[in-house]
Amino acid sequence: MNASRLGCLSPLALISALITLVILVVAEIISGNSLFNPGELNAQAGSLYGGVKSHAGTSDACGQCHVPFWTDQTMSDLCLDCHVNVQQEMVDPTSMHRILFQDNTQPCQNCHTEHHGPEASLTIMDTQDFPHDKTGYSLSGHQDRTDGLPFTCMDCHPEGIIRFDQQTCTDCHLLVDQDFTKVHNQDFGETCLSCHDGVDRYGDFNHDQLTFELTGEHLVVSCSGCHPGARTVSDLQSAPTECAACHLSDDAHDGKFGLDCGTCHTPSGWVPADFDHSLADFALVGKHVDVPCESCHTEGFQGTPTECAACHLADDAHDGRFGLECGTCHTPSGWVPAEFDHSLADFDLVGKHVDVPCENCHTEGFQGTPKDCYSCHQQDDEHNGAYGTACEACHNPYAWKDASFDHNLVSFRLTGAHVNVRCTDCHIGGVFAGTPAWCAACHVDPVFHAGLFAGMGCNDCHNTSTWSGGSFNLAHPAACGEKDCINHEGASCRECHTTSLSAATCLSCHDSNNPGDGEGGGGGDD
Repeated sequence: MNASRLGCLSPLALISALITLVILVVAEIISGNSLFNPGELNAQAGSLYGGVKSHAGTSDACGQCHVPFWTDQTMSDLCLDCHVNVQQEMVDPTSMHRILFQDNTQPCQNCHTEHHGPEASLTIMDTQDFPHDKTGYSLSGHQDRTDGLPFTCMDCHPEGIIRFDQQTCTDCHLLVDQDFTKVHNQDFGETCLSCHDGVDRYGDFNHDQLTFELTGEHLVVSCSGCHPGARTVSDLQSAPTECAACHLSDDAHDGKFGLDCGTCHTPSGWVPADFDHSLADFALVGKHVDVPCESCHTEGFQGTPTECAACHLADDAHDGRFGLECGTCHTPSGWVPAEFDHSLADFDLVGKHVDVPCENCHTEGFQGTPKDCYSCHQQDDEHNGAYGTACEACHNPYAWKDASFDHNLVSFRLTGAHVNVRCTDCHIGGVFAGTPAWCAACHVDPVFHAGLFAGMGCNDCHNTSTWSGGSFNLAHPAACGEKDCINHEGASCRECHTTSLSAATCLSCHDSNNPGDGEGGGGGDD
């Protein structure tokens, strides 16, 4: 039994394959390699590269462009072997080929194709797939023309894709919006690519994405109003954000209030202007709230004095007599009513003093105002100075009348009948100092004493409660026939001494002045 074998390896099959191969080779030679040729090569003459001026000049030598499948080379490698100018561009970071293909991932045939005929273009690019973003300019905003047709490379690169004249932008946009384009070029120049990158971020630009948001009146200001002379993106980004950079010429204050306009003004308008004065060291309250800024800030904001007199010296109805500290009595609510907490001073106001006008006492200002009563009340002194100048010794701030003096404060206290004695009875002529304290200074020794008590004090016998009922505590002559005649049978001094102590009589009680008369030697009683 014969072993089975593949039919394609039979002698007949091998002979058939060989005949077929010979026929194909002969046909290729006879047709001039047209059997595997997809079309004629480009025959447009150009620069001399690889010894030829066109691909057609390679004489159908396919190997000059196509690599065998068994090598590591690519068609792009063979392209660069001939196109040495592109090799040089690939090392130049500013060249188009280096910008587009610096990562070497794009084969040449993506843009440059062949076998489309001797007159066909070697460069065929689809704007949808072309990596135009790598040039620094995106085509996302240039997909369709105003007529609705898609853009072609030649619309922007009429002189070839490796060149671009920015005048093309102006020519095209003049057709779209002539007025805007003229003003735009006048404001920002005609070097469009200095700012625009094709994304159209400035066509519908949202300024709120930046640190400087546009609000109020800023919304209607043209771009060039804040970015004058800008020619690049960095010019736009370097625009100052300080108010004075744009509005210095609008400053109605001529710089007196500084350059930080935003302290008072807002983008909604110059007026109304408003400043939160509570942020400063001087809060505005009362009447100060409605005062125009320039009334106080005559030389600007910095260094404005906060003392009342700095603004109100001309309003001082006291002509400076009360000093310059207006706030001591007045408040920002108004000049009147004025009030001073006198308890903060050395002289508290009580009684009638509370209602006395300030200027009645402070005739020459506050400092150094005398505190003694007489300085103010001399004209009120009914005593004409007879009682000295220490009014407070008897009077109090509540009233002149109901005067009272605490005699206990001095060495001579008032007791008994002295309590009701008028001051003038002892203090002759209103003299208080040096008033004698002995009784005889006021109480002259009566004739009745007949001078018998010279050198003695009245208080040896009398007291302040009453003159009557004086007690005699000395030795008494025994003229009455008794050892001690004091209080003889209960008699008082005047019952025996009817006229004076120098003479005595028994007749007030007895019939005789002879103590031996009558029974008991006492004389006869009536």
